[in-house]
Amino acid sequence: MAPGNISQHFTDQEIVSGLLQSGTNRRRAEEQLFRQYNYFIHEGIRKYSLSNDESFDAYSDAVLSAIEKIITHSFEGRSSLKTWLFQIFHNKCVDLIRKKSTNKRSVHQTDEIKEGLHALADTARSVIQQLIDKADISLLRRQLQEIGDNCRKMLLLHADGYSDKEIALDMEYNSADVVKTSRLRCLEKLRQLYKSKVV
Repeated sequence: MAPGNISQHFTDQEIVSGLLQSGTNRRRAEEQLFRQYNYFIHEGIRKYSLSNDESFDAYSDAVLSAIEKIITHSFEGRSSLKTWLFQIFHNKCVDLIRKKSTNKRSVHQTDEIKEGLHALADTARSVIQQLIDKADISLLRRQLQEIGDNCRKMLLLHADGYSDKEIALDMEYNSADVVKTSRLRCLEKLRQLYKSKVV
């Protein structure tokens, strides 16, 4: 937060030009964008009946998507940053609602797999789990080397049980919200890497 919890309003131009820079200036612009419109999270809860976490995730995804589009010059400025970001956020919320309804229909399939695994003897189950873990850890280690030092450190700290607030202090980020957004971006990088290796 800004000193005294006074929220400062930044112009579209200030945010966009900050995002097109690098280092501290870019990180500051990312924080400005995230904070300036984070009231969308309450809109997601009110308008789309999402939980606070779901709406936060949809908003974080929308901000990450917007940052990516601005950096690659896909934002043409035909509408205000606020209107454009809200449209992205709306699409993320709708995607989330669709995903939730699809997941409800497929719950019984997951239950069948779990029941099958429980039917195995304890030793067999632990051997299978160990094989899965070994394969995943080996792949994960390789991919963590590819996503950059900051992402790697942040994800490893989170995996070790550090909260976003603790990571913010350790890595000198301004807030836990910024860490969560950055962590989601890092996870997305990791997911894309995983998909490119598996396909």
